[in-house]
Amino acid sequence: MLLAAAAGCGVGGYAAATETYPVKPVRLVVAFSPGGFVDLTARLVAAPLSAALGQQVVVENRAGAGGIVGTELVAHAAPDGYTLTVGSAGTHGVNQNLYPKLPYNVLRDFQPVARLADAPSILAVHPSLPVRSVKDLIALARSRPGQIMYASAGAGTSTHLAAALFEHLARVKFVHVPYKGGGPAMIAVVAGEVPVTFGTAASVSPHTRSGRLRGLAVTGGQRSALLPDLPTIAESGLPGYEMLNWLGMFAPAGTPRAVVEKLSSELVRIVRMPEVSGALQASGAEPSPLGPDEFAAFVKSEVEKWAKVVAATGMTAN
Repeated sequence: MLLAAAAGCGVGGYAAATETYPVKPVRLVVAFSPGGFVDLTARLVAAPLSAALGQQVVVENRAGAGGIVGTELVAHAAPDGYTLTVGSAGTHGVNQNLYPKLPYNVLRDFQPVARLADAPSILAVHPSLPVRSVKDLIALARSRPGQIMYASAGAGTSTHLAAALFEHLARVKFVHVPYKGGGPAMIAVVAGEVPVTFGTAASVSPHTRSGRLRGLAVTGGQRSALLPDLPTIAESGLPGYEMLNWLGMFAPAGTPRAVVEKLSSELVRIVRMPEVSGALQASGAEPSPLGPDEFAAFVKSEVEKWAKVVAATGMTAN
């Protein structure tokens, strides 16, 4: 009787805690350095989510190892809704296939909450590189195999995936130079330390306008509204090429369903808000909200898709 009563109190207390969630600040881990697409999107939704929840959503950057450091932290956090992360095609799609000893399993250790947005990358080069088109870059790379470097935000990130797919379809070989996030990678390319990158539209467009970088093409299937004069890579001589980076909110597996649904409904509402969707579009992204079940199915399909791409391209984490 006493045990039953204690168990009942425990269940009731837990249910009550779920209903009143959140009662303290929520930690939102970004597995990359400040300034990149993941960080900017996390901060864009954090403020309205704080207002909706009545508790501060605190963004914390924990960069390293292509997003593994911050992602692992959330995978092993308490499943109570107070530690979340914004994951991407890299962290929650390709890394499962890229790293044989990944310290977590994307499908087992995470609860997808809501997909937020997706965006193409921009193939851009430093003006010192003598190319003005995708065809020029392919020709130069074929004449200098294994000599032209490209900067990425880290192994398994969208910048790495976009370049690896380009190498595979164009039959060229670049040298991968990974950085600890999109911000440091962009700084290196603008400085001329590395001549090529597949950066986000938000990070590339200010530098193309100023002349510090030369945009060649976008990685998506359609032209970007932010840079409408740039053709797609597919229409520039590499048919079949398409790469979009998606972002979504994840919680540790086992997070109460009521908490997941509360977060999901707010996030779907938030990315549809004119001021948020407008800011996303201004950065070259598009809102693409999905609820937890649809997002979980999407993540599973992404893991399966990138397993095939990793095998076909011979991508490595180096």
